[in-house]
Amino acid sequence: MTNDHDICVLNGLTMTTLDSMKGLEDAAEDVKGIAYAAMFADFAQDRGQVAATLQAKVRELHGQPEESASLLEAAHRRIVNAKRALAGKNDKMIIVEVERGENHITAKFEEALMDKALQSTTIKAIEQGFSSVKAAQDRARARKRSKRSPFRRERNTERSKHERYQFMSGQPR
Repeated sequence: MTNDHDICVLNGLTMTTLDSMKGLEDAAEDVKGIAYAAMFADFAQDRGQVAATLQAKVRELHGQPEESASLLEAAHRRIVNAKRALAGKNDKMIIVEVERGENHITAKFEEALMDKALQSTTIKAIEQGFSSVKAAQDRARARKRSKRSPFRRERNTERSKHERYQFMSGQPR
């Protein structure tokens, strides 16, 4: 049995994880909210551990592990950084971009877990990384829904505008 397919999948996930780690480090530096900065820094550290686990599995399979992020993601980060510079590094924009990245990495891990050609030991390594990624995504969503979230205030403002409209137009609540 050859390990080439497993190594390829693991290296792809490693590259995606390193991309995610770098994006989270950038977000932690740029976001103004202390709670978000700490959370993104924690996520970046976790991603480093996930990448190390995936790289170790590649070495175990006698492969050469991926050591760097992808050029495509590096270009994407430059575009995001340019948008941030133009928008003044708005926290909402940064949080939305992190959420988009979290959705992307989650989808990549889910896709890998559905690969029936992978060895069971490779699946276990991917599951371990996925649980960390999923926990971070769940934590970010909970934070976004919290009372101190910048998104929460916006929703409440919209509700107030709607309620005012109903009151002024005479519509029942």
